[in-house]
Amino acid sequence: MPSPSRVLKLIALLLDYPSPDVRAESLALHALIRTAELPEARRDGLAALLDALCQGDLLDVQERYDSLFERGRALSLLLFEHVHGESRDRGQAMVDLLERYSAAGLAIDANELPDYLPLYLEFLALGDAEAARQGLVEVAHILALLAQRLAQRESLYAQAFEALLALAGVAPELAGQCYQAQQEAVDDSLEALDRAWEETPVSFTDPAAGCPSASPRRQPAGVEQPLQWVAQPVPQTHPRATR
Repeated sequence: MPSPSRVLKLIALLLDYPSPDVRAESLALHALIRTAELPEARRDGLAALLDALCQGDLLDVQERYDSLFERGRALSLLLFEHVHGESRDRGQAMVDLLERYSAAGLAIDANELPDYLPLYLEFLALGDAEAARQGLVEVAHILALLAQRLAQRESLYAQAFEALLALAGVAPELAGQCYQAQQEAVDDSLEALDRAWEETPVSFTDPAAGCPSASPRRQPAGVEQPLQWVAQPVPQTHPRATR
């Protein structure tokens, strides 16, 4: 049975910008999915997502990825996008997160942003199973919100977020109960893009919201302080990480 770290790396690969590597390694990735310590429904969901990434012209798959994750804030894979919008706190939060990555031995290519979800998953994969779980719990509300919004669009990418919540041990309905996804119609027009960037960001830390975390916020092993999730526009490059 594969370790949680291998499953996190698998999901990071599935959520990254589609590349020929996924297709080349599809058989091995399917084998990893089938032996992952996840509920059967979550394994089936990841397998379906992998199949979709391996079917048809790669350029079409990449275009679908762009249309989901790079057109507005609502589905951004930059975790800091979903809390404080254009907060001034982003700069220091980025520095703090980069320092944690460096301490864990994770080197980031130039021009990469540390809050990119696949990169964060690779960071969690460097720790032990409990530290990784706590790192997922730390962002469970964001994962649940994205799962809901992707499900509304009938996107198989929702399966990756459901799997992450399963690894965190957090029920999707519990994690997202205070932060229901907006029931917006799917609209990819330029006007809709402008509106998306004007959306008020969701706050997961404001006590006035009256909704506590679905699970106590505990500090992951090896991390000096809890992560601070703030915001930044989606980049046009796709981060890669090396150890």
